Amino acid sequence: MFTALQGDAAGKLNDSLSKQGFRRSQNVLYRPSCTDCAACLSARINVDNFTPNKTQRRTLRRNSNLVRRATSAWATEEQFDLFRRYLDSRHADGGMADMDVFEFAAMIEETPIRTRVIEYADKTTGDLVAVCLTDLLEDGTSMVYSFYAPERRADSLGTFVILDHIEIAREAGLPHVYLGYWVLGSAKMGYKSNFKGLEVFRAGAWEAFKGEEAYSSELHPLSTDPIAEQVASISLPDLSHPVKRS
Repeated sequence: MFTALQGDAAGKLNDSLSKQGFRRSQNVLYRPSCTDCAACLSARINVDNFTPNKTQRRTLRRNSNLVRRATSAWATEEQFDLFRRYLDSRHADGGMADMDVFEFAAMIEETPIRTRVIEYADKTTGDLVAVCLTDLLEDGTSMVYSFYAPERRADSLGTFVILDHIEIAREAGLPHVYLGYWVLGSAKMGYKSNFKGLEVFRAGAWEAFKGEEAYSSELHPLSTDPIAEQVASISLPDLSHPVKRS
């Protein structure tokens, strides 16, 4: 399912549908709706329920030499160079593998809502080592897309960026960090279940993550409601009086 995200009420619509499992891609909001299963579950971290485990504390210490920079949603050559290195190393056969600089700029800059680019640079060398395209929602931060220096695999930069976004949410008094989708059986998505306080959107409501085995039924073809029922269950905000964006 998807809908266009545009106009003065875009922020209000994004806030509402994000709470119902939707994700943003440029000017579109979408939520997977497949006929064969319901394995893609929107995931977020409840900040108040999160405490880092031993491995995550080690990751924070290992990356204490990084400095965070929050910038406007504007693409740079340095970001694109890092993005290409990341894709070539980690997702060379993925759907984004052929993205050029213009498509990258569109991914970063085509946003009708409050979006920031969060950069992480090495304090010693000044090198850009990680980037996250981040939306600011009324109830949290949404990590739209992140990428990092593939040669620093041992530093667990992907985990570090999530940990720092939890801190960003805490600093801003926001209760959630939206991570995208947790997909049952996907090794690439499995890392999300390592975060205490993880919640998933299932059967129209958010629930505390119960462990992978609790969601095996989502792989059954009968686990998916008819598309008409899914659409009818979506709650839309009152868009008659849009809030002006600052």
